[in-house]
Amino acid sequence: MRTPRPHRLLLLSLVVLAACQSGGPRPDGGDVAAAADTTSMVLAPMAAPTTAAEAPDVMYAPPVPDGTGREQYSRISENEFRDVANNPLSTFAIDVDAASYANVRRFLGEHRLPPADAVRIEELVNYFDYDYPDPASADAPFSITTEVAPAPWDPSHRLVHVGLQGRRMHTQTLPPANLVFLVDVSGSMDEPNKLPLLKEALGLLVDNLRPQDRVSIVVYAGAAGMVLPPTPGGRRDRIREAINELEAGGSTNGAEGIELAYQLARDAFIRGGNNRVVLATDGDFNVGVSSDAELTRLIEHEREAGVFLTVLGLGTGNLQDAKMEQLADQGNGNYAYIDGIDEARKVLVGEMGGTLFTIAKDVKVQVEFNPARVKAYRLIGYENRALAAEDFNDDGKDAGEMGAGHSVTALYEVVPVGAPDSPARGVDPLRYQQVRPTERAGLSGELLTVKLRYKAPDGTVSRELVRRLADRHAALAATSADFRFAAAVAEWGMLLRGSRFRAASSYAQVAELARGALGSDRGGYRAEFLRLVESSRQLARDDGGRGVAEDRAVGR
Repeated sequence: MRTPRPHRLLLLSLVVLAACQSGGPRPDGGDVAAAADTTSMVLAPMAAPTTAAEAPDVMYAPPVPDGTGREQYSRISENEFRDVANNPLSTFAIDVDAASYANVRRFLGEHRLPPADAVRIEELVNYFDYDYPDPASADAPFSITTEVAPAPWDPSHRLVHVGLQGRRMHTQTLPPANLVFLVDVSGSMDEPNKLPLLKEALGLLVDNLRPQDRVSIVVYAGAAGMVLPPTPGGRRDRIREAINELEAGGSTNGAEGIELAYQLARDAFIRGGNNRVVLATDGDFNVGVSSDAELTRLIEHEREAGVFLTVLGLGTGNLQDAKMEQLADQGNGNYAYIDGIDEARKVLVGEMGGTLFTIAKDVKVQVEFNPARVKAYRLIGYENRALAAEDFNDDGKDAGEMGAGHSVTALYEVVPVGAPDSPARGVDPLRYQQVRPTERAGLSGELLTVKLRYKAPDGTVSRELVRRLADRHAALAATSADFRFAAAVAEWGMLLRGSRFRAASSYAQVAELARGALGSDRGGYRAEFLRLVESSRQLARDDGGRGVAEDRAVGR
């Protein structure tokens, strides 16, 4: 077992000393933390292990990865277990983004573990296609699939799998698109994995444009300018010529560029079509708009007018991940990270419908757990998509969007009634609340109810779908390949994050579970996942921290 490097011990000691002097939490309280300058990594003692088998005999402070430069990630505080007696409802907005997976792959390709806050588990899981059924009715934009089985990392708990499948549409049947590409050509984009990669990626998209589509290109650096006015998709040579003319240089004025891009989108607006600004950048908005709030209001105003925003992130050392994800969310779009030409082909060609055409907006999920069957639950991921229970029925509350052909997967770790203990923090019994019957006829066999609310892309009133899940006792091996693969990806994410909920997780178990759930593996993405698992296992061992608990968990 490795011991921590001397400079880590010194830094950790200083933080602990400062916390104790200021009356802050003691080291054994598990909450001493210091924010890093270049990322939102947190310096903290390793959380108390869930099982004795995984207990390391060293404290581990995750290092700030070298070479991240000005990259910024939002702090993620993992969802806690919630007591069903007092919190029977779990409500969140869906997330179809997959940027985190490509970004994690980039870190591993550079032989580095990613910062913990770069790992958004729901985006890892949702990177992959799943074989969910198409909607049974033409009126519904998506189907709902549910499964339950023992959790691989803690068989005394159950894992609930909820899958949504958006209506699949062939590219040629999509409504006409009015796309305005807003391209960052500032000096920071003058690197092979930024503007040159983007130009190659846009070339792939051009091959799939149709005559009824419209394309515009706006650039921004020291000033914003129009490179290509709205042009029919059939004029591919003219569009390629404009793409080839793009060159990097200058400072960044993102706000001015966005205003011009939205103006072009309004000028070429297609009623009933897909009107969208596609922002491609390394995320460096440092000149122009007076505040992030002003930029947010602009994007939200245009969203309500029917022009959505998609964000493509590129490059390393300057990636403003937190801001780019936020902008896409506010613009009713999605955020993708392009780490290579294969990812560009996946996002802009293979998933063109899902990336660039919305079939439902303000999609919200609410799960009600049956206290007769469930003692506690934890939503895995979706930390920055949480909603209040009252938001579910509020049609004025913005939520997630879903594109054609997209699938969305959510996983809950559930503590069943009868389990020896519960990890949820409880409260004293309530005196004035009516005791709810838990064995009412016809309900006692239900584990939970899933409710879904959504609007049409141009609608203002939500529709609702409901699905109930019975408490079946299927073995993990009897579940679908989709269930087992999604579980493996979630477990991998917990290991990468150093999650205190990882229990008996191990990279070996992740690989075994995924290897038996590859399915048809169109595109080879699941096979690539296995290679990433092996890379992260080796890096975790070399790192001397995140690999320690894993090795102990599998008895090595």
